[in-house]
Amino acid sequence: MRRLFIAAVAILHILPARSEVRYTDDRSDPTALLESLYNAINRREYARAWSYFARKPAPDLQTYAEGYADTEAVTVKVGLPSGHQAPDGTVHHYVPVAIEATNNDGEGYVYGGCYELKLSPQQVGGEAFSPLQIVEGKLSSSSGTLADALPKTCDDLGEPDPRLLPESRAKALFAKSFGATCDPTLFEAGDEQAFRSWLVTFKYPDASPDDPVAQRRIFQFLCNRGAYNESHIFMMADADGEDLKTLSFAVPDLDIDYADDESARVQSIAVKGFGSQIEVANADFDPDSLTILSFAKWRGLGDASSVATWVLRDGEFALLRYDVDASYDGEHDSQTVVDYGKVQ
Repeated sequence: MRRLFIAAVAILHILPARSEVRYTDDRSDPTALLESLYNAINRREYARAWSYFARKPAPDLQTYAEGYADTEAVTVKVGLPSGHQAPDGTVHHYVPVAIEATNNDGEGYVYGGCYELKLSPQQVGGEAFSPLQIVEGKLSSSSGTLADALPKTCDDLGEPDPRLLPESRAKALFAKSFGATCDPTLFEAGDEQAFRSWLVTFKYPDASPDDPVAQRRIFQFLCNRGAYNESHIFMMADADGEDLKTLSFAVPDLDIDYADDESARVQSIAVKGFGSQIEVANADFDPDSLTILSFAKWRGLGDASSVATWVLRDGEFALLRYDVDASYDGEHDSQTVVDYGKVQ
């Protein structure tokens, strides 16, 4: 596979630091590492930026830092990484990047290109450790916008199918955000329910009959699977997979008063307020009604449980109904504690 890279510092001046820039140092994946690189430059923490490189991009740190003397601001856009694993176990990543840099005179410049990163095999035992590092990068000037300058791909396999990009972005965010809390073996096993996606349409209430329909992409991930419940994570984006975000769902905070010590008879249920949750138990999305239904068992018998329904309204999911069977009595007899009406 052909690769052409040179040190990015030789091509681009990037942002000096400002005290209000939030500190970010994350080497968990290629996107996070490159964002951390530019964060370090933004904060003028050149030694930290220097440390991210396996192959140093300048003769010494001072020369590296001096390369950014004329830069005032930067905006970074990272594309979808690709990569492969070498026979020795080293994982190579190739990442499209576009940067808009502004110099001290207020002039802006756009650059686009690719970075190569590598993760060396991690051996069990021993003291040596090598984190994910940047090998080198190649950026060139562009007369267009950030989106124009961002390469579609950084490998020789051709442009990825644009229909798959939204799903790829969602999977990358899921791995980054929930890789430590969700069970990765559910994906590795090829479970068909581990990932599902839909493109849905709706209209805003104030839209005229001639206005085009709005679109959203809904992504559902299987997070964990237990004895009688499994949890799901939902994400949502626009039709192109942009503005991707993890969804959180409103749920009532209940005050349950039992009439016996076995919690078999419920005396009263009151809604004290509302909170939110990200993991949703035993969930399913209905693209026709634009609703997400969750049935959470409180124990394996399923006699005590809660059922929540959220509906997509005005481009966001809102709680529609919440039913609770709070009695551990071997029977299925729920009551509605929240009801905001029917799906419109």
